[in-house]
This record gives sequence, C-alpha cells and structure tokens, in this order.
Amino acid sequence: MSGPFDGIRVIDLTSMISGPSTTMILADQGADVIKVENPKGGDHTRGVSTSRNGFSASFVNNNRNKRSVTLNLKSPRGVEALLRLARDGDVFVQNFRPGVADRIGVGEDAIRAVAPSIIYVSISGFGESGPYAQKPVYDPLVQALSGLTTVQAGSDEQRPRLVRTILPDKLTGYAASQAISAALFHRERTGEGQHIRLSMLDTLVSFLWGSDMGGHTFVGDELQRETAQSFIDLVYETSDGYISVAVQSNKEWAGICGAFEKPEWQSDARFATAALRGENIDERLQLTQEVLKTRTTADWLARLEADDVPCAPVLTRREVIRHPQIIANETIIERDHPVAGKLRQTQPAPRFSKTPTSYRSHAPGLGEQSVEILTEAGLSEEEIQALIKDGIVASMK
Repeated sequence: MSGPFDGIRVIDLTSMISGPSTTMILADQGADVIKVENPKGGDHTRGVSTSRNGFSASFVNNNRNKRSVTLNLKSPRGVEALLRLARDGDVFVQNFRPGVADRIGVGEDAIRAVAPSIIYVSISGFGESGPYAQKPVYDPLVQALSGLTTVQAGSDEQRPRLVRTILPDKLTGYAASQAISAALFHRERTGEGQHIRLSMLDTLVSFLWGSDMGGHTFVGDELQRETAQSFIDLVYETSDGYISVAVQSNKEWAGICGAFEKPEWQSDARFATAALRGENIDERLQLTQEVLKTRTTADWLARLEADDVPCAPVLTRREVIRHPQIIANETIIERDHPVAGKLRQTQPAPRFSKTPTSYRSHAPGLGEQSVEILTEAGLSEEEIQALIKDGIVASMK
C-alpha cells in the first residue's frame, strides 16, 4: 500500500495553488489524482517564471504524484468524456468561479448523476454568494479583506502589510484536504457522498480567529481600535546577523537574565511577573536588543541554549535547506524529473508508520497520460483519436 488513500481516485479540475495543493496532499497520501486541463496551455502555473525545460517550479511543487489528461470542456464531447471519467471517481474537486461549473455541465448534479456517492468539492475565493462572490480573486485580496494585512501591521494605526507568501491559498489547500478526508471517513461509515464548499476568505478568517481576534470575541466588549502589543518584533540584530528569542515563563526569564549576565533584571519591578513583562514589553525588548548587538549569533545561541532559553537563528532560504535540523528531519529530498532534471522538494510533513507516503510519479507534462486515462474510462481507441483529431484532447503520445 502506498499511502492511506491508496485506491481513492480524485478528479481534479483545479488550477493555480489552492486547488492543486489540496489534491497534491491527497496524491502524496496515495490517491490517484487525475488532473484535467485545457488542451491550450493547461494550468496557468505551467507558464509562470522560475522554470527549466518547460516546467515551472510552482507547477512541479504543487502537482507531483498526479496524472494529466486534457479535455476541452467548452465542447459537449469534452464534457461527456469527463463524465465518463467521473463514474469511477471518489472525489471531484473544482475551483471555478461560482456558477461556472454548473454552466459548463460539470456541477454537482451532473457529476452525482454518474457517481452518486462522490465527494464533490467547490473551492471559491470569497464565497458562493454575497457581493464579492463573482469578483476575480488572488491571494493579496483575501489577505486584505480578511484583516490579515492589519494584523501583520501590528495595529490599526499602522500601514497594512501583506504576509509575503500566499498564505490564504496554501491554508485553503490544507483545510480542503482535511475536509475531504473527513467526508471520505463519513462515506466509509454510511455510503453517503456530500458537497464540501469552502472559500479562501472563510479559511483565513477562521485561521486568524484563534489567536488574533480576541478583541472581538466577547460580544458587547469589542475593541474599537486594535493597538500594538509592541512595535518591536522578536527578531533581533546581533553583531553579525539576526536571531529570534522568545521568553514566556518565569524560568525562561531567569534563563535569559543569566545568559545576558543581567541579574539585576530579575529584581526589576517592571519585569517581576509575566503580566508585568507584558505591560512593559517595549522596555524589555529594547533592553534585549541592546544586549544582543554585543555578540555574534553563534555566541548567543550557545549561551541561550545553555540556559534553556527558546531561541533560533534567522535563516535565509539558502541557509534553511542546509540547516542541521532540516537535514535531521529529512524534510528536503532530491528527485529526478525526466524533463525538468534534478529537483529539490519537501517530503510531506505527516509521517505515517503503517501507510507511508511515497513519490510515485513526477509532475506530469500537459496531457501526458491522456490516452491512458481515457482508455481506463472506457473510451475506445477510435473515440480517443477522434477527440485528439478535433482538438478536444491533446496528448503527448
């Protein structure tokens, strides 16, 4: 068995990041993911920058362990071929703008008519109804609308800031894959399929609520303006770089006072308790910064670790891939792609003791398995060749 989802077939009509990351998680865990793409170009991320030999880094990092078939879904014959594929599917995932799937004939009713117990998944940007439902959406827009940009700024008084990674897209991938797992578990018990709907906006607001929406949790006592706990973050400058240090408990505070050779801080009334250290956070962090500038990162790591103070170096992306902890975790592995060459990628984060994940196949070329997949769906060689001849299917073979 190659993963806990061995034997599960996923029909994947998604593109960009949120949908493909969802289905790659399932593929890494053993599912047979059939990526359905338009014959004219396929997934948009195939053409983005940072590429080699026609494969972009974005595409190979979100589409491994999948097979690609091309179908022109603007053609009734293309839709009919897709419905034949869906008959043997367990999960159907699409991230079209709301209403598009129904309009082109691949909405829930059409798919469930041929696969009654399928798990049908609709991923949207802002939601399926409401004033923003039909708007085009990209990750920065969701960061803005969800409040994340003002959380990142530190307070309502500061200029909003983007998190400089596509957090809503990738979080939605995790949320969707978990929801699909739960729906498959329900189906295993009852035989029932269902429709999962989720938006990037809902995913991000839910994500923020646990740690960043305390001022709006108690109804009737909402904050009118969010103020910063501190405008000094927990990244500090050393004499030769940067370090992150974080202390919470009294024991950790005693440890940092010892590592800094500042015993007087422990008797300072401003820092006597965790609550007082929070009230006087700016003074505390400023003192911390002044001390950390006096030695190198390596010196401070050694001193702080000796006193069991939580700390870590601030690494560049180039340094991350070579760090001893990353190596010990076997987080990153190298693989050979037949066209793109040697790739460096991460292993899936969950490690299963009984059903390990595996790298079964590379990110596919556009339509690389079209003939194979359509043959499995029961189309004859004559039907497939007619679809290819008429431009409804493109095949690498």
